[in-house]
Amino acid sequence: MAFLSSERLLSVWEQGVRRHPIDRGLLLFALAAPETPAVHLADLPLSRRNAALMALYKTSFGGRLAGWVDCPACGERMEFAADAAEFPRPTDIELEPIEVDGLQFHRPTSRHLARLTDATDPDAAARELLLACAESPDSLPQDEDALAAMLVEVEQTMEDADPWADISVAVRCPACDHEEAAALDIASLLWEEVASRAQRLLDDIHVLAQAYGWSEPEVLALSDARRAAYLERVQS
Repeated sequence: MAFLSSERLLSVWEQGVRRHPIDRGLLLFALAAPETPAVHLADLPLSRRNAALMALYKTSFGGRLAGWVDCPACGERMEFAADAAEFPRPTDIELEPIEVDGLQFHRPTSRHLARLTDATDPDAAARELLLACAESPDSLPQDEDALAAMLVEVEQTMEDADPWADISVAVRCPACDHEEAAALDIASLLWEEVASRAQRLLDDIHVLAQAYGWSEPEVLALSDARRAAYLERVQS
């Protein structure tokens, strides 16, 4: 696994800053799994991507993750914090489809998510994902209620078989005490950390280049401690 050095972090930020979040996730996946050919990443299960990105986050930024969601009951912002060690330890994640009521369903991938980028209704998007993952879509129930019931069953079966496919954390609203299992989008959290660190690095380069006339590679070649020491002298 690649460690996000200052030079690599800026390069990844530059490549991903204008990409769609799904493509950013694949960009980070390529960094986290350099042994896997990039052309195959979009067709690997999201669980493999998520586990690899969690490991990259822990290696580069430590094991503490933080984020927020809006309370669905009252709209209050709910902040959450989690430790990477609290999540299930990744095991060998299977590629084979799962079976529900005699039907085969492929595990969701980044390519499946890409088909839902224009979806605005969550229920419709879930049905579309079910159809996309079904090995034989024509064999799915035609009745809406039966299809909805199968969707629930498929989701539960996938969650049981593959907990890394959809990571969540328990949060409690400080305003109304509502409890919620909030989805943890490790790709977004990792990208936010990359973008934040990149902006701070660019600020450091700007200040030191003005003060000492150093080039970007020269500034990035400094260790974090030496860079901070020079910044302290410039700003004192």
